[in-house]
Amino acid sequence: MSAAQVRAYATKAEEFAEAAASDLEAGRNIAATSLAIHAAINSADAVCGARLGQRAAGEDHDRVLALLRQAGRDGAEVERELRRLLPLKTKTEYEPDDIAPSVAAKAVERAERCTSVARRVAERTR
Repeated sequence: MSAAQVRAYATKAEEFAEAAASDLEAGRNIAATSLAIHAAINSADAVCGARLGQRAAGEDHDRVLALLRQAGRDGAEVERELRRLLPLKTKTEYEPDDIAPSVAAKAVERAERCTSVARRVAERTR
């Protein structure tokens, strides 16, 4: 993965995180949670790309978690947050249930931590 691709994934992560925060503020908890998850996934892609030269593609999220564990301290930091977010993915995107405001707020908080790591990693990637 090129440095430009790493930066692109980090930028996407930030865009998703900003949209998640905006939706949270507007009380759109399902959208906020879903966007937070996508921010964390794109953060993982940026970190894995920078540290390992690859990212996990496809629907198997266990693969991205395994790659993150190999990506050093930054990877471990994103892995910890993403591991907590992934169980919400099916609920937010495919099930009819609502998402509690506290759950959405925590998801956005986790995504912001992930994007912070991705931003830091991308800035150091040449």
